[in-house]
Amino acid sequence: MSEPNETEGADAGRRGVLGAVVTTAAVVAAGAAGCAQPATPAAPRDAAAAPPRALGRTGAQVDAVSLGGEGILRTTGRHREAVPVILEALRLGVRYCDTAPAYQQSQDYYGEAFKAAGPKAREQVFLASKTHARDRDGALRLLDDSLRRLGTDHLDLWQLHDLRELDELDAIFGKRGAIEAVEQARADGRVRHVGITGHHDPQILVEAMRRYPVDTVLCAINPADPARLPFLTTVVPEARRRGVGVIGMKVMAAGRLLHDRAASAGDLIRYAASHADTVIIGCSSIAEVRENLGARSLPYPMPPDERAALEARIAPRAGRYDSFKA
Repeated sequence: MSEPNETEGADAGRRGVLGAVVTTAAVVAAGAAGCAQPATPAAPRDAAAAPPRALGRTGAQVDAVSLGGEGILRTTGRHREAVPVILEALRLGVRYCDTAPAYQQSQDYYGEAFKAAGPKAREQVFLASKTHARDRDGALRLLDDSLRRLGTDHLDLWQLHDLRELDELDAIFGKRGAIEAVEQARADGRVRHVGITGHHDPQILVEAMRRYPVDTVLCAINPADPARLPFLTTVVPEARRRGVGVIGMKVMAAGRLLHDRAASAGDLIRYAASHADTVIIGCSSIAEVRENLGARSLPYPMPPDERAALEARIAPRAGRYDSFKA
C-alpha cells in the first residue's frame, strides 16, 4: 500500500525547472562525509522565511515546506546519498520530517542521520511515520520496528496510511483493529498524535475523521485537484472545522507538473501551502533540499486570483496529474 515515489520518475523535469543539481559524485562524497562525521552546525534560519504555522491542535509549529520521506529516501541500499539529504534538511532547520515503513529504507536513513547529527537532532523535529497494517497486532509490530529503525522512543505523529476503502475503515475501527494499537501506543508514550493519510478517495478521509478524533490528515493538494474527486472542497474544510492539522502531498503530481512545465515549483508549493499547514516534498539531492526549503521564504498565502488562474491553466490536462485518485 505504498504511495508512488514522487521524484524518482521525474528527476529530469525537476532539474530543468529547479536549476542545477549536485552531481552523483558530489552527493556520494557528501554522503561519505556526512555518515562518518558529525553534521555541519545548523545554519541560521532564513530571516525572510514566513512565520511558522500551527499544525492543527497538536501544538507543533511547522513551516510551509517540510521534508518528505520519498525521493532518494524511498530506496534501498543508497545510504551514502540519502543520509546527507536528511542532514542538510536538519542543518537548514527543517521542523517536520515524514517517513513510513512502506518507503523501503527511508526510516533507516533517518535513524542514521539523527545519529550522525548528534543527540539533540531527533528532538528538534516533529517526526511522523505511518502504519499500513489494519489490525492491532500488525500495527504494533510495525510501530516497534519503526522506533527501532528511527532510533527513537516515540513518534510525534503516527498515521494510518493510505486509506482507500470503507472496509479498511471497518477493519481499523473494529475489534482488534489498528485503532486499538493507536490507543495503546498513545497511552504508553510511544505515540503522541495520530493522523490519517490518503490520496485515493476524499470521502474515505472525511468518513475517517467522523469516526475518530484524529489530529492530522495528509492528503493530495495541487492545482489539478478541483477537476475531479477534490480534496480541497471536502477533506480540507472538514479538517478545519474539526481543528485537524492539514498536511499536503502530491504537490507536484509525482513530478509531472514540472516535467510538462505546467507550473513552476515555487508556484506549486505556494498553491499547496496556501491550503495546508505544511507540505511534504521528497528530495533526490542536497540541491533539491535547498531549493525546496528555500521556498519557505516565498510570500504566503498565494492570492485567490492567482490560485484560480493556476487551476484554470491546468484543468484541461488535469487527468494527467491526478492519476493517483480513484
